[in-house]
Amino acid sequence: MKLIVGTGSTWSLRVWICLQLIKVEASEQVIDLSSTDHQAKILEYSPSGLVPAYIDGNIVINDSLAIIEHLNEHSHGGLYPISVKQRACARSLCAEMHSGFTLLREQFPFMLTPAKTPAILNQQIHQELARVEAIFESATLPYMFELAGAVDAFYAILAFRLNSYGITLPGKAGEYQQSLLQWDLLKNAIKQAEHWENMCAIS
Repeated sequence: MKLIVGTGSTWSLRVWICLQLIKVEASEQVIDLSSTDHQAKILEYSPSGLVPAYIDGNIVINDSLAIIEHLNEHSHGGLYPISVKQRACARSLCAEMHSGFTLLREQFPFMLTPAKTPAILNQQIHQELARVEAIFESATLPYMFELAGAVDAFYAILAFRLNSYGITLPGKAGEYQQSLLQWDLLKNAIKQAEHWENMCAIS
């Protein structure tokens, strides 16, 4: 198996966390997304021209959500809860993270170090944050469901992003945010992202 990742790619990190959760080893091909020829390099591995991509034998799986579903099947359900209703909820939350919170992503780019200036929150940002807070409040704690899974992998990066801009959620939502920030797999993912950056800086 091979995982094609990009520097600064939050979706690459989410897939990386999920691989650790189900204890699947995959070699990594790191693409420097800041390089002028990064598109051509990605296309050598991923026909979509996007990262992450996951190569399993003779197939290439594009898009992080599709990769997670493949990994979940490969691990006999290792990334979602056992309960049918909880699995449906988990998939819904992953899909919402996958396609939503566009303003948060635009206004607060992912960084490995804390932002130098405080976040400026307008009404639309507050609306997206309110939705994040509602999701985080529904967590069982310390994870979203009884065991760590895809939902935690998806939202841990968001918890880190918010924290980088000094945004701390209140109440139970804040407890889940802090739980994710203290999660060893998130800490390791951030170290991995730093490693990817350093690899590209040296090459």
